[in-house]
Amino acid sequence: MTLTFDQNAYRNLLSEVAPKAIDTEEEYERILNRVEELTFKKNRTNEEQALYKLLVILIESYETQNYPMDNSAPYEILQHIMEASGTRQADLVGIIGSSGVVSEVVNGRRSISKAQAKALSEYFKVSPSLFI
Repeated sequence: MTLTFDQNAYRNLLSEVAPKAIDTEEEYERILNRVEELTFKKNRTNEEQALYKLLVILIESYETQNYPMDNSAPYEILQHIMEASGTRQADLVGIIGSSGVVSEVVNGRRSISKAQAKALSEYFKVSPSLFI
C-alpha cells in the first residue's frame, strides 16, 4: 500500500504554522504548543506527521542549544511523558506487561526492554530511543 501525500494540504499546514529555525523563547513555546497538539491527535494525516517530524527537529535543535540536559534515566523520561499526557500506570497494563511489571518499570526497579521501549514509543508516538 502506497501512502498518499497531499502537497497542497502540507503547504497549507506549513503556511498555518510558518516553521523556521527557533531563535526566541516565544517562538519555542509556539512551536512546542503545536507539537503537543499533534502529539496527542488521534489518526494524524501523512501531512500532519511530516509537519510533526519537522517541528520536533526544530525543537530538538533549540533545546540542545539552550537547555542542555543531563542524561535522564529511561524510567524518569517515562514518568515525565506519563505526567505530561495524563497517563496512569493502569493505562500501560497490557502494553508493557502486568500491573506489577508496569509498577517496577515506572519506578525504575526494572529496566525497560527493547520490546517494551518499542511498545511505549508506539503508545506515546515518540522515539523508542527515549526509553533505552
